[in-house]
Amino acid sequence: MTQQIALGQKLIVSPPATSANLGPGFDSLGLALEYRDRLEVRTAQSSSVEIFGDGAQELPRDESHLIIKEMHRYWKDAGFEPVGVQLVAHNNIPHARGKGSSAAAIVAAYAAADALLPAQARGGTERIFQSAAAWEGHPDNVAPAVFGGLSISATDAAGSFSSVQVPLHPDLRAVLAIPSNGLSTEVARGALPAQVDHAVAAANSASAALLIHALSNDPRQLLGGTKDYLHQDYRAAAMPESAALIAKLRGAGLAAVVSGAGPTVLTLVASDEQVAAVQAAIDEFSAGSPVSWRAEFPRLAANGVTVEVL
Repeated sequence: MTQQIALGQKLIVSPPATSANLGPGFDSLGLALEYRDRLEVRTAQSSSVEIFGDGAQELPRDESHLIIKEMHRYWKDAGFEPVGVQLVAHNNIPHARGKGSSAAAIVAAYAAADALLPAQARGGTERIFQSAAAWEGHPDNVAPAVFGGLSISATDAAGSFSSVQVPLHPDLRAVLAIPSNGLSTEVARGALPAQVDHAVAAANSASAALLIHALSNDPRQLLGGTKDYLHQDYRAAAMPESAALIAKLRGAGLAAVVSGAGPTVLTLVASDEQVAAVQAAIDEFSAGSPVSWRAEFPRLAANGVTVEVL
């Protein structure tokens, strides 16, 4: 017998932005960033949607909205009959910029849906993570959105996902250079080759190992640790301005990478002097670029998605 979701429940869900890959950590590394969407959710007889911020002009305002659609799917999978969802979305994470907006939306949908189940039926963070990673097809963005901090994630042969959280060095900071133009993940993934040479894979493995050490213990190793061999060069033609900015920053000794699938550029730094150097390089580059750029300096998010029950 299908069970019922109680009407009149209200909660606020806040998923963080994320940056995935971090250079060589393709489909495995992700970092949570402390600026968040804010989603007000209420169960009701019928659904409605209000949207503020990014996507307010384009996103649907009915049950085809991704968050409501995925909340309904989560409930059905748990054996519950879906009910209406009144959603008020304050979207602060830019879409199509490589900052995990889709992962944030999916994680928020599943976290909200899980919290609205009766206590004995909830799956908690592990079910939310598994469900969100299955929807995305890879866990690198959803893991930090669920758990916060720095996540190392993997997919096993059976299609199950795992993730561990790694402590970050206290001096570590992030600088984002966000362009005015976007790039879909599908386009970015379509630029990748089906195979790479064994030597290329080995070099990338060495970079990724060094990067974990740099992020946790020794930020002086960030430049070497963020050297990528698997995806950034192949994607450069799809985002030439981002590739040029990364080359400029890395030429100045700064650990710049593509954020997720791009086109945002993430630079990992560990001092005020490096922050200032990144800002100066972005300003200088932007002055001669056909694309407008803005710099942001988000804190790293220790916590993943939060749910406040009202």
